[in-house]
Amino acid sequence: MKNIIKTTILMVAFTVATLTFAQDNKANNIDNSNIALQGYSPVSYLDLGIAQKGVKQYKSEYQKVVHYFTSAEQKATFDKNPNKYVPQYGGFCAFGIYAGAKFRPDPNKFIVKDGKYFLYLYNLELDAQQLWLAENNHSKLVSVANTNWEKLSKTHN
Repeated sequence: MKNIIKTTILMVAFTVATLTFAQDNKANNIDNSNIALQGYSPVSYLDLGIAQKGVKQYKSEYQKVVHYFTSAEQKATFDKNPNKYVPQYGGFCAFGIYAGAKFRPDPNKFIVKDGKYFLYLYNLELDAQQLWLAENNHSKLVSVANTNWEKLSKTHN
């Protein structure tokens, strides 16, 4: 019964999120300027464990996606190994990918685990990060999400 309620809430919230944040068919959650992570620094997530808004002065482009950083040092760190710092699932909500859909996350809702960071949808009706944590099985969730991502990364929302 508890899972049915969670699933129902999840589907309602995702429907609302889909209507609010329409995405194109790219494998990256970017805006019209190709800016990733809504301008937040990927280095801050992974190396510092915090969400920090980057600035235009320090930016890099990797695979046609623009990333902002808080400092020249962060930019240099990213430029040395950009693949290490790209978000999981193109920056889409990890729980959404697990559930089989792409949704724009709140850049302040994330988890760093096993040298990767995962972003999550958050709105008044749903905290996807808490749903992920409540499952208490990170490996299983990642395994299912990875399988789903293979297909979702090539499709429309």
